[in-house]
Amino acid sequence: QVQLEESGGGLVQAGASLRLSCAASGRTYSSYAMAWFRQGPGKEREFVAAILWSGGWTYYADSVKGRFTISRDNAKNTVYLQMNSLKPEDTAVYFCAAAGAFSRIARNYAYWGQGTQVTVSS
Repeated sequence: QVQLEESGGGLVQAGASLRLSCAASGRTYSSYAMAWFRQGPGKEREFVAAILWSGGWTYYADSVKGRFTISRDNAKNTVYLQMNSLKPEDTAVYFCAAAGAFSRIARNYAYWGQGTQVTVSS
């Protein structure tokens, strides 16, 4: 089992920055890929970014490429999502997820946090 807990969400104005954190505990050695997904009002959950625990390889959705940066601190078992130049369309609940292999598909992730709300006002 892997437990994930997100933090760092909030209400900001367009153009601002936020950094989300995802603290992992439990059998974290079994986690190979960590990802952020988001779900806006009335929308399906969508992939945002992913990172591998080893090597630090990253992958981003086109909608956030160049604005968001995913990183990890292996010593702290924590993954971060630095979000810059936020837009109103970034408003969503952001979820951290862990899986045995990289995927952009939510159903392939076995472990999920409870989410943190990000609201961007115009």
